Amino acid sequence: MSTRSDQTRNRPDKQRPNKALVLQPAAVRTSQPSGIILKAEELETQRPSVVTPENAAREQRGGQSLPAGLPVQSAPTKSAQPSAGHTAGREAGAKLSSLLRSTEPSGAGKREKAGEWKSVISKYVNLYNKAETDQHYAVLDDYIEDKDHCLRLRYRLERLRERELYRGVLPARGETKAELIKVNESSAEVSVLLKLHIKRQMEQSGLHYLEERTEIERLWLNQSGGTWRIFRIEPVIAERRPRFGVSEYTAAMEEDLDQTREASVFRSTPFLNTDQYPQLKQRVKGIPYRRELAAAYADRWWNEGNPAYEEFEVNCTNYISQCLFAGHAPMNYTGKRESGWWYKGFSGGKEWWSYSWAVSNALTNYLSGKRNSGLHATVVESVEELQLGDVITYDWNGDNRYQHSTIITAFDAAGMPLVNANTVPSRHRFWDYRDSYAWTEQTRYRFFHIADHF
Repeated sequence: MSTRSDQTRNRPDKQRPNKALVLQPAAVRTSQPSGIILKAEELETQRPSVVTPENAAREQRGGQSLPAGLPVQSAPTKSAQPSAGHTAGREAGAKLSSLLRSTEPSGAGKREKAGEWKSVISKYVNLYNKAETDQHYAVLDDYIEDKDHCLRLRYRLERLRERELYRGVLPARGETKAELIKVNESSAEVSVLLKLHIKRQMEQSGLHYLEERTEIERLWLNQSGGTWRIFRIEPVIAERRPRFGVSEYTAAMEEDLDQTREASVFRSTPFLNTDQYPQLKQRVKGIPYRRELAAAYADRWWNEGNPAYEEFEVNCTNYISQCLFAGHAPMNYTGKRESGWWYKGFSGGKEWWSYSWAVSNALTNYLSGKRNSGLHATVVESVEELQLGDVITYDWNGDNRYQHSTIITAFDAAGMPLVNANTVPSRHRFWDYRDSYAWTEQTRYRFFHIADHF
C-alpha cells in the first residue's frame, strides 16, 4: 500500500500500569521476501556394481592389477557349448540390465513430477505473501481455480485492510515461509497439508512492531494440459474446533455450587474495622499477579508446547491457563473436572485437569464467577480497560459459546492490546481477530481483567 489513512482514534492518552510496548523506532526496508521449506525426501536409485571379466580376474589374484599390455587369461572350457551355470549367469545379467532400465526412468520421472508441483506451491506461497502484504487478493485470483476460496480470502483481506486503515497502521514488510506437513500423491492428483508461518512488520506512528502467526491449509493439485494447477484450497480453522463436546460446556451450574462452597468457607472470617487501624489499609493481602511473567511465558511458548504439560490438538485455553499459572495464579484443585481450575496431567490412564483449564467456554464461565480468592477476574466493558496479562475469550457465532482464548502480551502505539494465542499460534496479533477466517459478523468478545492479587 502506498497511501496512509488520516483516520485515527480520538481519545485521551491513558496511563496503563505494566504496559509492555514492543514498538521500536527503526528504519524498515519495504520488501516482500518469501520462501518455502519442502521437507519431502527424495530417494535416489543406486546402481549395483556389474561384474566384468577383468574385475573377476583381478579378484581371483587378490585384487592385484595386471601390467599394461598383458592379456587377461580365462580358464579353458571343457566344451565349446556354454555351461548351464554360464547361461544362468547371462540370463541373470540380462534381467538385471532390464531392471535398471525400467527403474531409472520411473525414478527420474517421479522426481521430475514432484519438482513440478512443488514449484507450483512455491509460487503460491510467494503470491500469498504479496497478498498479505498488499492486503489485496487480486494477485491470487488468476492463479487459483477455487473461486470459493478466492471469495473467502477476499473478504478476509478486505476486513484486514479496513481495520489497518482505521488504526493508522501500514504493513512495512512481509515474509511467509511454508512447510509440507503431509503429502498424498497419485498419478493424476496431489494433496498437501501446508503450514504457513507469516511475519508482518507493522508501522504505526513512526514505530514498528512484528506480529507473527501460523496458518494451516489443505491444497489439492492436478494436471491440466500437462501443467500442474491448484484447484482447491481449504484453510484449517482450528480456532472454531472445541476441545470437548457440548456436554462439557455445561459447567456453569457446577461453578455456582463451587462458589457457594467457597463462600461458606470464608463466612466466619472476622470483620476488621480498618478506620480504627489505618495501617491495615496499606497492607495488601494475597499473592500478587505477576503480569510480566505471564506475558513472558506467553512469548516463550507461543509456537511450541511446553513439555511439562500435555499438548492438546485444540490447545488455546490450555496455553492461556499455563500463562496465568506462570504469573503466579494459584490453582483451585477440587478433583472434579466440572469445578475449580486445576491441572495434574495424566494419571492412571485418565485425564486429570478441570474443563476450565482446557476449554474456552468453561474458562469463560469460571472467570465470570464471583469469588474473592484464588484465580478471579472482573468482566469489563471495553478493551481499553485491559492490562498486560489480561484475557479475552471469543464467541464466533454470537450464541454464547466461547471457542477461543487469548492473553494480552503487548500494546500498539495507540495503546490497543496485542495478544498471543495457540492452536493457531499467534504472537502480538491485534486483539479483534478480524484477520481470521474464524471471525464472523456475529463475533462477540468477553474481556477479563485478572485480579492484581489472589
